[in-house]
Amino acid sequence: MGYQALDSSSYELPIHGTEALRAHRKTRLALAYRVFGALRWGHIGDGHISARDPERTDHFWLAAYGVPFHDVTVDDLVLVAPDGRVVEGRGSINPAAYHIHHPVHEARPDIVSAAHTHTPYGTPFSALVTPLRPITQEACAFYDDHEIFDDDEVDILSVDGGKRIAVALGRSKAVILRNHGLLTVGATVDETVGWFVAMERSAEAHMKARDGLAIGHEAALRARGSVGTPQAGWIMFQFLVRSYVPDPSVVG
Repeated sequence: MGYQALDSSSYELPIHGTEALRAHRKTRLALAYRVFGALRWGHIGDGHISARDPERTDHFWLAAYGVPFHDVTVDDLVLVAPDGRVVEGRGSINPAAYHIHHPVHEARPDIVSAAHTHTPYGTPFSALVTPLRPITQEACAFYDDHEIFDDDEVDILSVDGGKRIAVALGRSKAVILRNHGLLTVGATVDETVGWFVAMERSAEAHMKARDGLAIGHEAALRARGSVGTPQAGWIMFQFLVRSYVPDPSVVG
């Protein structure tokens, strides 16, 4: 797997007009939830994916709380204001989603999306409180580009907790939340979710090969230059949608 040959024709094309961009982001967000659902993640409401609104840029879209991830459609999305109120759409939200996503979006105006859920390998790996090592190709995508939130607040009960996550994340594409799991961010929903799935696979490799031999610094940087670009995260999501949501029109 290598993406260094990607050009602009392989990447997301510009979308003109606020309404068109909003509709695009909402469609991709609904597909992202469907991918998580197909992977059997979030079955007990333990996760959330956000997409920044292109006009009200301090607002973001989430799936309404209680909608199974594998059933999410565009109509199930709600718009969350900076104070945590749902100002568009029907339904409520998981308070932790607001506590985490609002501060992250506020601290990172360069991102469009953030993703977090509790996964079979990312969550136990987070309890080791150690960074990913470059022991697999996917893990190289995160080499020197992820951080650790070393804090024992696993139930994020306030915006202050989310602010500490945002500080830990810094300018990176991902952060390991101690005893809690993984969180990724990106300039598109597609990139964000591509990174999240790749990070879960990296955590799986670490849990199964605890003493795996890491490659060297220069080799890891070269690999990151291929598999760690925004385009690489984006294209991973294209494969995920084709594999798990063969008819994207189901999201509306």
